Amino acid sequence: MSHERIYRSFTHRQAVFSICCDEFDAVCAEIVRQRGILEEYIASHVEFRHSLEPITVGNDAPPAAQQMAQAARLVGVGPMAAVAGAMAQLAAQAGLEAGAAEAIVENGGDIYLQTTGAVVVALHTGTGDLTGRLGFSLEAGDTPIAICSSSGKMGHSMSLGDCDLATVVAASAALADAAATQAANLVATVADVDAALERIAVIEGIDGVMIVKNDHVGLAGRLPPLVKIARGK
Repeated sequence: MSHERIYRSFTHRQAVFSICCDEFDAVCAEIVRQRGILEEYIASHVEFRHSLEPITVGNDAPPAAQQMAQAARLVGVGPMAAVAGAMAQLAAQAGLEAGAAEAIVENGGDIYLQTTGAVVVALHTGTGDLTGRLGFSLEAGDTPIAICSSSGKMGHSMSLGDCDLATVVAASAALADAAATQAANLVATVADVDAALERIAVIEGIDGVMIVKNDHVGLAGRLPPLVKIARGK
């Protein structure tokens, strides 16, 4: 049985988070802490911020950087493609460790959640007839899980493609974020969708992928049930 949840916003270093967690302060504190640790690391490893290809990090790299580098290596992108997902997961886990029963953290379209009840995660394609009309329906037993999205038409993150929406589901939010970025990079036209689905779906650790281009929806792997969301909801 679902229940009404209260979401609060938190902004840090231009990243805007939407958070549903009884331990809100713990979640926000972890965002600030993890981002500070990562920025300190990047200051002495400039290639980590700018590389569009996977890079190797040493044992001195903090956990967030390690997660991002591993995800980037599996997917074939630069490590910063995984930053939003990594931060969302670390923040949500901090809320749970502080005693919260539920934690939902969304960071620019990248979501990590653990819930005690049903939840629908809305998917925004940005253009076309499907805008704001699709969502994944999750039960408590489906979580914890990461659902991360990338687009060539929305948001501030760099995309090399022209994809309406690429959404990846995985246990690791860093991996889902990196894979969603790569999926969106691979799609310029509807003809690119099937090949992109195949490439992303075989990556170790990926549960499923959805790609939307010009109201054409492609699905691969194991995804939560897709539901229609009424206009205005």
